[in-house]
Amino acid sequence: MLYFRGPLILSPRDPVIGMKRIRIQHRTTYTYPEPVSLLPHKLMIRPRSGYDIKLESTALAITPAHTIKWQRDIYGNSVATVTFSEPTTLLDITSDVELTNFETEPLDFLVDEKAVMFPFYFEPSERVDLIPFQTLSFPDSSPMVRDWLQTFWQPGQTIETYVLLDRINKEIVQNFTYVMREEPGVQRPAETLTTRQGSCRDFATLFIEACRYFGLPARFVSGYLHCPETVQGHGSTHAWAEVYLPGAGWKGFDNTSGIVVGQDHIAVAVTRHPEDAPPIAGSFTGTLSSPPLMNLSVIVSTVPTI
Repeated sequence: MLYFRGPLILSPRDPVIGMKRIRIQHRTTYTYPEPVSLLPHKLMIRPRSGYDIKLESTALAITPAHTIKWQRDIYGNSVATVTFSEPTTLLDITSDVELTNFETEPLDFLVDEKAVMFPFYFEPSERVDLIPFQTLSFPDSSPMVRDWLQTFWQPGQTIETYVLLDRINKEIVQNFTYVMREEPGVQRPAETLTTRQGSCRDFATLFIEACRYFGLPARFVSGYLHCPETVQGHGSTHAWAEVYLPGAGWKGFDNTSGIVVGQDHIAVAVTRHPEDAPPIAGSFTGTLSSPPLMNLSVIVSTVPTI
């Protein structure tokens, strides 16, 4: 095993290295002009807990009358299926979570010696499990992705694996324009490469396809971002990518900021395909005179620790 240690940079808002207590208030409302019957909705808004994230408290309030059934999907994500029992003109889903994030030094991790330089081979015991995360989600975009990646690596060359990933990540941040998109789903990587713009989920999708083209297992992550430098909300829903590195496990790369994922990132769901992790998914039956109105509020703030 080799030990990788990158530079640790402290921002003015984090003068002391240590755990961070975070509160996430996520409210989504749909207002319908006439009463509708809501079909079952699936929610993926509960953060993933683990060695780095400890859930301190969770609360979920939903209107109208309903029942909830929780389960874990194939990726270990917490999924709530909500079934409604009465017509309504309002759907209100409010989640309030407090957690502690112990990820203090995201650039300190162990990489197996065989994986330090790219290209490398995975152990036979890993290959079967990693195949889904090495399989392209948008094979029609492969020619454009291949041409774009030629500037980073060509057959016969060797390069440090982390350096390769970091260069691809920073290329997206430096030479693509971030835009907010309200449309559901993600852009195909070919479209992102053509327009040179996209949302956080579009950039994550491009990065994932680039990794998979090189044979590196990658997956999509949806969650929250604590960003106190913003004027409103101090947070947002967010998306990024994770790459599996032998010895280090799944390491997150924020393809909107160009950094390695750390204390300000709170993962909710991981999936193989970028379109499989919407926070709220569902439908309704009824005749409406106009489309429903949606309102979203996300506040991610720190909680003082004693």
